[in-house]
Amino acid sequence: MRGYGVDMSVRSILVIHGPNLNLLGTREPDIYGTSTIDDHLRSVRGRVGESVEVSSFQSNSEAEVVGAVQGASGRYDAIIINAGALTHYSWALHDALRSYGGVAIEVHLSNPAAREGFRHMSVLSGAVDGTISGFGGTGYALAAEAALRVGERP
Repeated sequence: MRGYGVDMSVRSILVIHGPNLNLLGTREPDIYGTSTIDDHLRSVRGRVGESVEVSSFQSNSEAEVVGAVQGASGRYDAIIINAGALTHYSWALHDALRSYGGVAIEVHLSNPAAREGFRHMSVLSGAVDGTISGFGGTGYALAAEAALRVGERP
């Protein structure tokens, strides 16, 4: 697994949101809830405390999301990524995540396996340390906790 056996501690996390996630809070609240990106970032910060830097990036452009992952290497110890629809088809994002040297956790607010068939496959899951899905906004706090725990393994 990625991240295991790496001697590091997580001091910085980049939370990445892909296409349409700028609409969180108003987009299909019955599926994605009423929390915004800022609410999810507060959840991450609340879980990791003040000693861990938490930064955020959101784009509706696949190229910009790939660029954010590439730019995270050597700058952030962990990535928490909710890639939105890119999850299901972006091999470019998959390759960028495979090249990233830190801990990477994939998050989904809903449970993709319980939704439409095209959402059942994640092309990213093989390129990250783990996936957390189906727990709504709690998934971000769980991902932060997982990043810290994976990052502390010797």
